[in-house]
Amino acid sequence: MGRLIRDVGPCGLVPETRRQPYHALISAVAHQQLTGRVAEVILKRFRALFAGRGFPTPEAILQLSEAQLRSVGFSRAKALAIRDIAAKAVEGLVPTSRGLKHLPDDAIIERLTQVRGVGRWTVEMLLMFKLGRPDVLPVDDFGVRKGYCLAYGLEALPRPKELLQFGERWRPYRTTAAWYLWRAVELHTPPKPAKRVKE
Repeated sequence: MGRLIRDVGPCGLVPETRRQPYHALISAVAHQQLTGRVAEVILKRFRALFAGRGFPTPEAILQLSEAQLRSVGFSRAKALAIRDIAAKAVEGLVPTSRGLKHLPDDAIIERLTQVRGVGRWTVEMLLMFKLGRPDVLPVDDFGVRKGYCLAYGLEALPRPKELLQFGERWRPYRTTAAWYLWRAVELHTPPKPAKRVKE
C-alpha cells in the first residue's frame, strides 16, 4: 500500500457535500452497472426533463411517469428505484443531509437499504462520496477487490470476507484505502490508443 500511495500521490477524494442524500442515491443508481460516462449522459437527459436549473426535487420527480424516466435511458428497474427514492425522501425515510449527519454508518446502511434498488454498495458510495465518512471499505466492489489483487500481487480476486478481514489494518481510514485501490486499477489499465487523424 505504501508503494501504491507513492505512485499515485496524495488522496484526491473530495466529498460532494452540497448534494442531498436522495440526489446522491439517484446518481448512484444511475451509475449501477454502467460506465461513468454513460451514466452521466443519462443523468443529463434526466435533468433536462425539468424546467429548473438545479437537481429536481423529490416532488417533481414523482410527477414523472415510468415511461418518461425510461425515455432518458433508465431501465425499468432503475426507473422504479428512482421513483421509490423520491417517494421515500418525501416520506422522510431518506432524510436530509442534516438528518444523516449524526447517524452512524451502520444505521444509515440499515435505513437506506429499505429503498427499492438501493443495496449496501449504493449506500457505501453515499457514505464515501457525499458524506465523507472516513472508514468505509466496500468489499463487494469489483474495482476495490481488483485493486487489492494488483497492489498485493495476487493472482485471484479476494473474497469479500477475506478483504474485510485484511482491511482491519487500514482502520480508521478504510475510505482512503479504497480510493487508492481504485487508483491501482487505473495504473494497470493501458491507455487507449489515440485516434489517428486523417490528413
